[in-house]
Amino acid sequence: MAATSVTTTFTPLHDRILVRRVEETETVRGGIIIPDSAKEKPQEGEVISVGKGKSNDEGKVFPLDVKAGDRVLFGKYSGTEIKIEGEEFLIMREEEVLGIVKK
Repeated sequence: MAATSVTTTFTPLHDRILVRRVEETETVRGGIIIPDSAKEKPQEGEVISVGKGKSNDEGKVFPLDVKAGDRVLFGKYSGTEIKIEGEEFLIMREEEVLGIVKK
């Protein structure tokens, strides 16, 4: 799988996480097809890898609440889009995550 190779080639630093957007299922109402350029990007993603955690002034590291494999919700303009091996990802701080989705 691509996720395995990405996690071996990229590890976020500190309190950052690497997220792959989850594509929403497309529902067409009334036969109207919306082009990809007009669609909003999904605000849900799967955490691919996480950093070690946030450190305080004394150097103590606090681990992150999210872990690889979690599905998370994030803000519309959160994170920075990057490409790794031709695949698009978001890298963001843990504080930009709004919540973890449980199914």
